[in-house]
Amino acid sequence: MSSTPDAMAEVASTHLLALHGPRKLVALAGPPGAGKSTLADHICARLRTANRTAAVVPMDGFHLDNAILLERGLRHRKGAPETFDAAGFRHLVSRIAAGERDIVYPVFDRSRDVAVAGAGVLPADVEFVLFEGNYLLVRDAPWGDLADFWSFKIWLDAPLPTLEARLIDRWVSEALPEIEARARFEGNDLPNVRFVSERSARGDLMLRAPA
Repeated sequence: MSSTPDAMAEVASTHLLALHGPRKLVALAGPPGAGKSTLADHICARLRTANRTAAVVPMDGFHLDNAILLERGLRHRKGAPETFDAAGFRHLVSRIAAGERDIVYPVFDRSRDVAVAGAGVLPADVEFVLFEGNYLLVRDAPWGDLADFWSFKIWLDAPLPTLEARLIDRWVSEALPEIEARARFEGNDLPNVRFVSERSARGDLMLRAPA
């Protein structure tokens, strides 16, 4: 099977279109740098091509603010499990699962490195809600409390050298010198990759990005 984002989205959408029920909550998880955001967008486009309603709700809107991270001594670990408002994210998922109307949620602005309140709206008639984030399938509390909400779980992985190259490039694109970008990867991203890979449950569909 080809492992391009479009090919993987075709496989995933085939599984999702076979699901029953008025609203399906789909978890797309995997280590940082695996390509979850790109794949989520491709899946969403595939579902819409099939004349079904779909939307992507990223977990990143629940990053704690940098001021809080500084106060807690966690600024250098931004992106680690403890740097998210997990309880707030779970509350959002529970509201979506309950079918509330026109739910407003925060969205992360990477260019400003800040979560923006009220930047996303989920209409009540959306059938497929694709959640994407590193920790959605982690078995440990508080993330493990999300398990009962998922209609379908997708795990996306990639070889470690691919993750390393992508994450370092990400930091370089944000104007960090390469030596600092590599240090950021080794001190923060790599521990997060290992945590997610070792502590997450298996997906109903297991995908792997190419090297």
